[in-house]
Amino acid sequence: MKNLKPRQEVPELIVKTTKGLKWDLRDNQPENFTMLIFYRGIHCPVCKKYLEELNTKIEDFRDKGVNVICVSSNNEELAQKTVEEWDIDKLDIGYDFSIDEGRKWGLFISEAIKDSEPEVFLEPALFLIRPDNTLYSASIQSMPFARPKFDELLRSISFVIKEDYPARGEA
Repeated sequence: MKNLKPRQEVPELIVKTTKGLKWDLRDNQPENFTMLIFYRGIHCPVCKKYLEELNTKIEDFRDKGVNVICVSSNNEELAQKTVEEWDIDKLDIGYDFSIDEGRKWGLFISEAIKDSEPEVFLEPALFLIRPDNTLYSASIQSMPFARPKFDELLRSISFVIKEDYPARGEA
């Protein structure tokens, strides 16, 4: 597993989205951050709740100069079904992100333990990435639980912007 470090450039990320676009991190031009959320997929009720909450707060992130993309290893059909069945109409949903690419990001990989799960899938993570494509912060989980809370994240981003607080953890 690759150990990404703050202030270092993150791996390339190019995904197709359910809106019919090709989303490229290198072409993304956020004012302050790109927030990249990896989610487990349509089979995960915790992901559904998490992304639906994000959908209600997406404008707050945009107001802080944060672009947001949510990515899974689901195929196009499952990603489209996710958009249809979940209340996430304001989110950009990327799909077909490979397990090998997930490893480059240091993501945990799981194998199915239930029939409703894909054979192999990515565990959740949240990255804040500076406009220069360097890592600001990372929260990488090995389980569907204990994800960053959006209200806390919004307050933290406000503090970071106001105080020009540097990325930490690079030593």
